[in-house]
Amino acid sequence: MRISQITRRDIADAIAVEGVNWNGRLEESEFLARIFDLNSLPSTDSRFEDAAGDIWQHRVNNPEDWSDDWVFRDERFNLMGCDDQVFLRFLCETIHPVVRADVTEAEKLSQLYNNYLKNDGFQLVEKTRLSGKPIFTGRDVGVIGAPGLAAAREVLSGTDATYVAQQITRMESSVVNDPDLAIGTAKELVETCCKTILIERGITIPKSADLPQLVKLTSKELQLTPDDIPGGAKAADTIKRLLSNLATITQGIAELRNQYGTGHGKAAKAKGLTSRHAKLAVGSASTLAVFLSETHQAKK
Repeated sequence: MRISQITRRDIADAIAVEGVNWNGRLEESEFLARIFDLNSLPSTDSRFEDAAGDIWQHRVNNPEDWSDDWVFRDERFNLMGCDDQVFLRFLCETIHPVVRADVTEAEKLSQLYNNYLKNDGFQLVEKTRLSGKPIFTGRDVGVIGAPGLAAAREVLSGTDATYVAQQITRMESSVVNDPDLAIGTAKELVETCCKTILIERGITIPKSADLPQLVKLTSKELQLTPDDIPGGAKAADTIKRLLSNLATITQGIAELRNQYGTGHGKAAKAKGLTSRHAKLAVGSASTLAVFLSETHQAKK
């Protein structure tokens, strides 16, 4: 299940907020029968043998019994935890021309769904046409990432693994859709990496240390600062410039966070950075975090 429960819930909430009739011009049982075998699913009402009778009783005979979004909570259909293809098919059926005759409305809904699905690497696309109207299918398009994320996921797997995995996943899914969040998370990734390294080496972390100070302290502990490189070392000047650039990149990420990140309030009309800026921040943070972590492991 790659389409997260967050994405599924966001789509269900959007359907409710927009007042979308998910079953279109069909009765709800008729719509669901296009996807599920209602006669083989149990009834929650002892008066009926299967889901078909159950749904008719509580949504046709007594429509007030269940809320309009009941299907998203019904465990028999498990839309919040079912296979991705089942969930995608459900969405595609809501905009099928048999279900929804208005092409403009169907297109608007497909865009609404895609706005959320892209975070998990999926998209609804036109597969064919029926009487000139589009029929959609779900397609795996992959999450649009940023340079360095793959290496970060591999190398940092031992660095507070669960939290780091969450940070990397968050950056992957927000680089395009929410650049501010990606930039803020990039800063958090470097902070997590530095603090983990320092704690493992028994170094006390000043409570007031900001991101540049954390990187400087970590680099010093790993003996990576320019001052720690012997003057006669081969290519010392080049190494000094590279390390200085890493510090500059880190400072730049901190500044981006302060000005455009998620942790600081902005005026209503403020314009945030775009995905290309987020890719720069995420790529830089991932590269730096990987470099520090690999060096830490090599010197243990």
